[in-house]
Amino acid sequence: MKAITYGEHGGPEVLRLDEAAEPHAGPGQVRLKVVAAAVNPIDYKIRNGWMPPQMTPALPTIPGLEAAGVVDEVGEGVTGVSVGGEVLAWTVTGAYAEYALATEFAPKPAGLDWDTAAALPVAVETSNRVLDALEVGANETVLVHGAAGVVGAVGVQLAVARGATVIGTASPGNHDYLRSLGAIPVAYGDGVADRVRAAAPHGVDAVFDAAGQGDLEVSIELRGSTDRIVTIADPRAAELGVTFSAGGGPFGAQLAEYARLAADGKLGVRVARSLPLADAAQAQELVATGHAGGKVVLRP
Repeated sequence: MKAITYGEHGGPEVLRLDEAAEPHAGPGQVRLKVVAAAVNPIDYKIRNGWMPPQMTPALPTIPGLEAAGVVDEVGEGVTGVSVGGEVLAWTVTGAYAEYALATEFAPKPAGLDWDTAAALPVAVETSNRVLDALEVGANETVLVHGAAGVVGAVGVQLAVARGATVIGTASPGNHDYLRSLGAIPVAYGDGVADRVRAAAPHGVDAVFDAAGQGDLEVSIELRGSTDRIVTIADPRAAELGVTFSAGGGPFGAQLAEYARLAADGKLGVRVARSLPLADAAQAQELVATGHAGGKVVLRP
């Protein structure tokens, strides 16, 4: 099969479109013929060798964590799906390929386009996990750093759905977008603490850092402690006494619910670009800028 592979850590130039062995579904797995694979910041961080050993696969490897496609093999013990079914999934083999394996997946609603389907799994699982860890509830005020990014924007929508007031940091050009999601936008950068206080005079109950741009000190200042602050992006979390959240448990049933919400127009994910698989290096470079304007998706 055609796949993007790399055999050494480094810049985007290490990515190659190559032939790779096809994976086959084992017990508890399905195999997808990938229609769309989403590109995430962790993909280029792993490629560069920046992640801890337990999060760095052996080389050579195929990147990619999430995809949408058509099931063409069903392993022993798998129920609720058959060959020909359309699904969105977290992949256990690299998603930047013609075929990938998955154990956690959900049916793709007919009204959900392929690119959006591929863009959903990581964003909804991450946001739901962090909001649960923060115990966000109704009538609370949540600060989301990086609120216009893919994960941040989904976090905003899920927090609003829980009945919270959400303040989101973003560049001024994204403020109308955040308002459309139900958030109160504030500009990031110098003076952000004062702007957040003006927007939330009664204080901030919880902080979701989806940006990783050095906002933890400001978050601690606003909270008055390290309590109820979670980051998914700042590696300095441990030294500052802040919770770093990564990975999650089974989420297939909840993913199905969020996929239906997205198909019904009640949960949005911006897709910025859809590129051919061969353009994986360009896709990762675009994501690495932090200004892609939404999810970048590859089409095998």
